[in-house]
Amino acid sequence: MLDYKAIIPPGDQVRELAAAPVGITLKRAGVFLGAEVRGVDLTQPISTEIAAYLTQAHAEHGVLVFPDQTISSEDLMRFGRCFGELSVHPFSTSTQKTPELVIYDNHKDNPPTTTDIWHTDETFRECPPMGTILCSKIIPDLGGDTNFACMSAIYESLSDRMQRFLSDLEAVHDFVPHKLVFEETKEGIAKLRHYEDLFPKVTHPVVRIHPVTGRKAIFVSPQFTLYIKGMDGTESKQLLESVYRRTLIHEFHYRHRWQPNMVVFWDNRSVQHSALHDYYPQRRKLDRITIAGDRPFGDPPADAKDIRTYVMPPTAAFKNGRPKRHFEQ
Repeated sequence: MLDYKAIIPPGDQVRELAAAPVGITLKRAGVFLGAEVRGVDLTQPISTEIAAYLTQAHAEHGVLVFPDQTISSEDLMRFGRCFGELSVHPFSTSTQKTPELVIYDNHKDNPPTTTDIWHTDETFRECPPMGTILCSKIIPDLGGDTNFACMSAIYESLSDRMQRFLSDLEAVHDFVPHKLVFEETKEGIAKLRHYEDLFPKVTHPVVRIHPVTGRKAIFVSPQFTLYIKGMDGTESKQLLESVYRRTLIHEFHYRHRWQPNMVVFWDNRSVQHSALHDYYPQRRKLDRITIAGDRPFGDPPADAKDIRTYVMPPTAAFKNGRPKRHFEQ
């Protein structure tokens, strides 16, 4: 069993925050991530002082929970804009009037999709969201929890040698699970090709440096990551699966149990999540918004020759020495 307490003593991984604004309390909810915030009324605009405090708390704790918030969709979007521009998810169930707002309304006739796989939101983008905010409207009697993993603590639990090895690698990401929403018809395939042009495969560092805290975090997931750039396919698969297994270690998790009228704001830069589907066919309804982020950065990428020692040139490199294929004629 991993002796995580010997690796990172609880409390050492979270820096002390500035004093909370008057009337606001913050209580840690998990060892490595998660904090409950009270004293903020999200039906009203929040001050710049409160927004600055929550920005720092969000970066340090990874997940902020705001209980007892009976708010409208407009209130939720106003709160989100305190931290940046709202983004539009190209493949989610957004409303036409407010495309920034995603409504998850799952029940017996609309089962949940692939959100039960560990992931960071929308890493198929060149600039993935910095954070995601969910507001619970209807919660099942049993099930429907969301599990979060602290990817900074997981990185810090690795040996120094493995940390150095991973820190200058890059990985390729794609919107693979969302391709299933396109029908296998001529029109559906054409629409898929359109979105593949809009969102081509993108490269991100395997280990991301948080722009606020400066901590490093694992930034690959089985939902959107395809392979390690420049690495042999077998080695890439073995390495990624080894990293993914670290995400399964319970000690690095905060499991959130939803209640109605609860707002949860998590940091996509250092946290992964998995939404459990054990509530089906009960109904579960939540509103969601995402806040636009910056392009992830890490250590300078490794030289290609240090990643793969033997590389046969691709077929396209031999234009003058190979016969033309049928599609080229």
